[in-house]
Amino acid sequence: MEPGSRGAAPGGVSVSAVLPAGGSGERLGGATPKQFCAVQGRPLVSYAVRAMERINWISDIIVVVSPENIETMKTIIEKYGHKRVTVVEGGITRHRSIFNGLKVFAENEFSSHLVQKPEVVIIHDAVRPFVEEDIVSKVVMAAKEHGAAGAIRPLVSTVIASAADGCLDHSLERARYRASEMPQAFLFDIIYEAYQQCTDYDLDYGTECLHLALKYCKTNAKLVEGTADLWKVTYKRDLYAAESIIKDNLSQHICVITNVKETLAQVGFLLPESLKSQIKVEAISMSLSKNDSCLQNIISGQCYNFVCVNDERWAIQETQELVNMLEKSNIPLLCPVVLILVHLNIPENNSFSIGIEDLTMIKKFARETKKKNILVYGLLIQYK
Repeated sequence: MEPGSRGAAPGGVSVSAVLPAGGSGERLGGATPKQFCAVQGRPLVSYAVRAMERINWISDIIVVVSPENIETMKTIIEKYGHKRVTVVEGGITRHRSIFNGLKVFAENEFSSHLVQKPEVVIIHDAVRPFVEEDIVSKVVMAAKEHGAAGAIRPLVSTVIASAADGCLDHSLERARYRASEMPQAFLFDIIYEAYQQCTDYDLDYGTECLHLALKYCKTNAKLVEGTADLWKVTYKRDLYAAESIIKDNLSQHICVITNVKETLAQVGFLLPESLKSQIKVEAISMSLSKNDSCLQNIISGQCYNFVCVNDERWAIQETQELVNMLEKSNIPLLCPVVLILVHLNIPENNSFSIGIEDLTMIKKFARETKKKNILVYGLLIQYK
């Protein structure tokens, strides 16, 4: 996204994000850190980056990784076309890694990449891939007002404390407590000052950013009720759960493409309107012969379902442009892509007719694209 084309952030503040991704994944088991484990053929960290990247009012995304994984992360950014991302070397603990990410905005010598200090900074785990713009917006707005904010969820299990002899000491009243989740957001000056004042003990053994803001800056964070999909991939079984959610999400996301003609644009508006109560719909009006950055962003966001509305003779040449874009994105390597060609037979288009030659061409095109894991279907609509 080009500078100046980003949307307005909640409350009109400048916003950036820091994603700590330097963990070793000990609880997951295996040699590969969980943030780099493949889910549907794509590293987990890439989903988290994309979740932030899709929010166009987030200016910069800082991904903090261990020194040995810097090149791996840069390769992921290049392969999946991530934008506005800077890779930073992490520390030996979570807090030290986050601190390094914050330093990019405050200490020019820490990074060769020029980034502007934001008014609000989001902190979000790289192993929490399912975060929507709505909850991010809520914590940013709350941070603007209160100085700090974080998502929370009800406790699933009762928390108990054991005595020295291994017996029950006491339990907490579950209704009074909440689980701290991500994302969290802070006025940048508050969280940066808190980290600057941290002791080595805080940096080495602490895990809660909201606590640092309270301890060192007397900032009481606003707690925002989060959604059930904010969970963190921690154990191996979580990878299977993440894969299941991603597969389900693939069938719930569709892109409707029309060209700029008035009649088609109207249909392109009515179709998403009728579908949006059931699935996530993104509608764009453009010519597929042009390399549109909006469409590129939708593809890189792993949309697997496309509807192309046209009134040309099946517009095979233009559809081929979309097929080429999908191939270059490597999206069809992971899951089949469904491409529905909707042809409008408009009454004033007296020259329209479909014969054996057209059907043969369509079938041939569909056979060829099927080899690329792109499934093409045709639909003829008599439009009045």
